[in-house]
Amino acid sequence: MSEMNRISVIMAVYDNARELEENLPAFLTQTYEPGYEVIIVDESSTDNTEDVLKLLKNDHPHLYSTFLPKPDRDILRRKLALTIGVKAAKNEWVILTDVHARPTSEEWLKEIAENIDNTTEAMIGYYNKKGTKIQLFEDIMEARHLIIKAERKRADGHKGKHLKYLRGKYDFIAVKTSKAHDLLKFFEQKVGFRRLFGLRMAVMFQNSHS
Repeated sequence: MSEMNRISVIMAVYDNARELEENLPAFLTQTYEPGYEVIIVDESSTDNTEDVLKLLKNDHPHLYSTFLPKPDRDILRRKLALTIGVKAAKNEWVILTDVHARPTSEEWLKEIAENIDNTTEAMIGYYNKKGTKIQLFEDIMEARHLIIKAERKRADGHKGKHLKYLRGKYDFIAVKTSKAHDLLKFFEQKVGFRRLFGLRMAVMFQNSHS
């Protein structure tokens, strides 16, 4: 692996102190030689999220945090928080994930990096009992319908438990940092019933034939 494969892992959190205590260490203890950083964007939590992050930073210097001021709790705040995280990222690839989506092993980043090549702009990953399943996309537009379905308003793309892959409820997205802002445009869109039905059928057809 080369220096080109250094990675930034980005999460937006709000009142997730317990989840950070339980799951963030799994992100911070990856065995990944090229190096990586973890960026947490706190949406002005009201619990002890800040204290948890301070304690973890003492042992993990590659953990960084920033915040989104004043919790207006607008539905678009997660998209804005991730945008802030992308702007802070120092590496060529970023992984957008959720604090609930705990990596399956200490070699999670290595597994993702092994799929990076000059023809790939984005990857979508799903955790299962066998490990991590990854879909590759040469162009982020190829993943557009899947992302819109999972990240539409009032939806959560990271908590599905059954048939996640078939339904497109992924656990993380890895994308070239140069393409991340374009990808975030697919997040939190308004989707009517007819369009949502079409997106569901497209995702199920694609994932059942791959």
